[in-house]
Amino acid sequence: MKKVTMKDIAIKAGVSKATVSMVLNKKDNSISSATKNKILKIAEELNYIPNSVARSLSTNRSETIGIILPDIINPFFSEIARAIEDAASKLSYNVIFCNTDNDTNKEIKYTKLLISKLVDGVVFLTGGKSSEPLEILHSNNIPFVLVDRDVEYDNNYCGIYCLNKEGVIKAIEYLISKGRKKIAFVTGNKDLNVSKQRIEGYKEAMTNYNIYCESLIFEGDFTIEGGMKVTEKILSSNKYVDSIFYSNDIMALGGLKVLLRKGFRVPEDISVVGFDNINISNFTEPELTTVAQPIYDMGKKACELLIDIINGKPVNRKTYFNTELIIRGTT
Repeated sequence: MKKVTMKDIAIKAGVSKATVSMVLNKKDNSISSATKNKILKIAEELNYIPNSVARSLSTNRSETIGIILPDIINPFFSEIARAIEDAASKLSYNVIFCNTDNDTNKEIKYTKLLISKLVDGVVFLTGGKSSEPLEILHSNNIPFVLVDRDVEYDNNYCGIYCLNKEGVIKAIEYLISKGRKKIAFVTGNKDLNVSKQRIEGYKEAMTNYNIYCESLIFEGDFTIEGGMKVTEKILSSNKYVDSIFYSNDIMALGGLKVLLRKGFRVPEDISVVGFDNINISNFTEPELTTVAQPIYDMGKKACELLIDIINGKPVNRKTYFNTELIIRGTT
């Protein structure tokens, strides 16, 4: 079976291919309503699907944006992706998703793929290791917006972020107010700016109360398995801790599992705090105390910002969202 074409519709309707093209592309108001309706009805009966590539070449627009993200399994990224898709749909844009597994080579590969698909722009949640994908987008005049994570690149790009440092300070100060002083801190990947900002918040809050200890910082990797491994390391380090702050909820969930398996009472023996407020954090037992980012709002704003750039509207280059400490059962 071959793909239905405008020529097929024209033959069945008894009109020229040019007339069909004008009707389907809404380019001529001089064609009678009867002819228009006849053509549209036949197109529907034949299940005609327009050639979007051809249309993109003629209009220089595809009404499609790309999303490049590190790990679709991580609920933080999947919630952002959902928000982007919802916002894009309302603005009549289609979305192509690309999952990179935090692999720079995949980021480059998918960047080139999206450009070849003639996307109008890209929302980029980078793995944070290389600016090369951004350079490729820039050199091909493809607008992009970064979300959550930064890389070292021309500071003139657009980005959507939360106030990471301030969010951690709120959480640490809360733990201190509850009488906790031996607070371990689990980082994310240390080469990411988001990790650096959260470490800064921990150091500043602990230093302000003269209880900062470098040896209570442990490196994680933003995964649930990483949270489990680093918690095992903390417990075997012979360092007494009364609280553990994890740089994201996924690691906190892994850590909570280890603590409960080993018979620790949470929060009586050890308090646990995460960062993000992903949906599942409200369904653990005990429920997870966390620093909430407005994840859905950040994704929605990223999409709207990108489409404003595509349409040549003036925009604010950087948008920062506040965080909120959500106190639940683990503290």
